[in-house]
Amino acid sequence: MAYAEKITLDHFPLWQRMKDKRHLSQVSMELTERCNNNCVHCYINLPVNDDQAKKREITFEEIKAIVDQATGMGCLSWHLTGGEPLLREDFSDIYLYLKRKGMRITLFTNATLINLGITKLFKKYPPQNLEVSIYGLSQKTYEAVTRNPGSFDAFKQGINLLKKNSILFTLKTAALPQNFHEIEKMRDFAQSFTGEQLGTILKLNLGSRFNGGGKRGQIKRLRLPSNKVMEVLKQDEEKYRKDIEQFCQKFLGIPGDDRLFSCGAGVGGCHIDAYNNLQLCMLLRNPDCVYSLREGSFKEAWERFVPRVREIRADNQKYQKKCQRCFIKSLCLQCPAWSWMEHGVLDEPVEYLCKTAHAEAVWLGLLKKEEKSWEVGIRNEGKKSAALLSYL
Repeated sequence: MAYAEKITLDHFPLWQRMKDKRHLSQVSMELTERCNNNCVHCYINLPVNDDQAKKREITFEEIKAIVDQATGMGCLSWHLTGGEPLLREDFSDIYLYLKRKGMRITLFTNATLINLGITKLFKKYPPQNLEVSIYGLSQKTYEAVTRNPGSFDAFKQGINLLKKNSILFTLKTAALPQNFHEIEKMRDFAQSFTGEQLGTILKLNLGSRFNGGGKRGQIKRLRLPSNKVMEVLKQDEEKYRKDIEQFCQKFLGIPGDDRLFSCGAGVGGCHIDAYNNLQLCMLLRNPDCVYSLREGSFKEAWERFVPRVREIRADNQKYQKKCQRCFIKSLCLQCPAWSWMEHGVLDEPVEYLCKTAHAEAVWLGLLKKEEKSWEVGIRNEGKKSAALLSYL
């Protein structure tokens, strides 16, 4: 009599979905576009008292319905962002519902609204990851970014409450002209205060709500030139080179076909905006790539709509000539979302990303000065991308 039967992994439907890259592992969700800060580089930050936005926001009942469907599809991870998610009066209800469903929660916050009630909630039910934005180590620098008097003191109070209650968190920043002189000090502070390294955003996007002006011009003026980006990377050069070598081993190489979505958008996860629309990623809001969950189901969106969007092909000749032949495309961050944010189409090269990536590739030894990566890509078309790592 046999007490055990040997079966293969293909026997399990969950494994089949994972093997086919259609398994849903995580969802990110904007709870609101409203924020109590007014950061110079932010493309959202609607006012706290924007009643029109508040009326349109995804409701707790809608969130519960989505979570229930996602849980049934095997999802285990949920990212909460905004705006400032803690502005939601029902934040604790949302958070606890996710916890009771077994979700591993990641929360992005500016920490200025952290109070005793929130720390009590997090202490009893800790988030998997808690990422806090930091914009400077002095009131002058911090509030030059947030444009909100009193926000620096509120931030300090928030992170001190977290630390006092032994709630683990990490710090991240955006490198801007206003705080560039304090980046290195913030890096040291993050390491000493949290025991973790500072996350740094070096490339500012113009926002996924494409329009002709407004904040877009302001954000463009805040972008660091490529030499300043290199300066930040060189502050921790040893770690950066180690990380980038691993990255290159996995992602460096010529895309090889005209499919636009060589990125991870819609692979293993998706995003839901503050108004109950599903997107492949948080930044991609091209109308052809957005699905209203108020008009259809989450399951339909994930199983049919998302794969259909990922099959979109490039027909822009500049994209085909450059990006499609570029071996550092993954280093560049060029993707349909960035193209949409910059140009209002899905397949236009983003010169800002291209220029910065070329400067980085020259520094790493992947390119010679004045070389163009798509020309090197053509020249080395028959070589394996791993061979390019010899430069590192």
